[in-house]
Amino acid sequence: MDIRPNHTIYINNVNDRIKKEELKRSLYALFSQFGQIMDIVALKTAKMRGQAFVIFKELSAATNALRQLQGFPFYNKPMRIQYAKTDSDLVSKMRGTYGDKEKKKEKKKKALEQASSLNKKPTGSVNNQPPPPATVQVPDNPPNYILFLNNLPEETNEMMLSMLFNQFPGFKEVRLVPGKHDIAFVEFESETQAGVAKDALQGFRITATCAMKITYSKK
Repeated sequence: MDIRPNHTIYINNVNDRIKKEELKRSLYALFSQFGQIMDIVALKTAKMRGQAFVIFKELSAATNALRQLQGFPFYNKPMRIQYAKTDSDLVSKMRGTYGDKEKKKEKKKKALEQASSLNKKPTGSVNNQPPPPATVQVPDNPPNYILFLNNLPEETNEMMLSMLFNQFPGFKEVRLVPGKHDIAFVEFESETQAGVAKDALQGFRITATCAMKITYSKK
């Protein structure tokens, strides 16, 4: 029987060797690109191993996340995602409808603090924490051989970007967008080669005021 759309999505087939706090951090980073997350529940009990719940503020965010991350290789295992059952006790508790308001406030506070610390992180300091496996790209689009650059200064030109990126193996070409000086695309021969350049030049300042932002282009 089909489960009706819900603000909460249920994920299973999650790698159960990952520590709870690291798992929640990685889920937050991966799913927050789709919208505001109210809470994440990942229990390490025998019955709940390899499973998690992510609660979005907006139903549309939950729907987009479900569609776009279905089968995503998260810690080397493809995620299986569906809407949570609306009559689930666990989901009701997560929504605070069981009088669990103090716990919910505490969880929300932690989630907000986590989001705040992610946003305040200086560009290029992503490696302060142990990096997740290469298959997890967060908070980003899935890996792609084309990189999307933004926050470029007005004086950026094709030659300037080509000189920056052609030092990396697999570089193919730079594509500027007519009428938009602050964005560009850079194509490599493979996703891996694009990833190396992305990590190396993330936050590179073409001018003193513009730190370049690099993500994978949408496929």
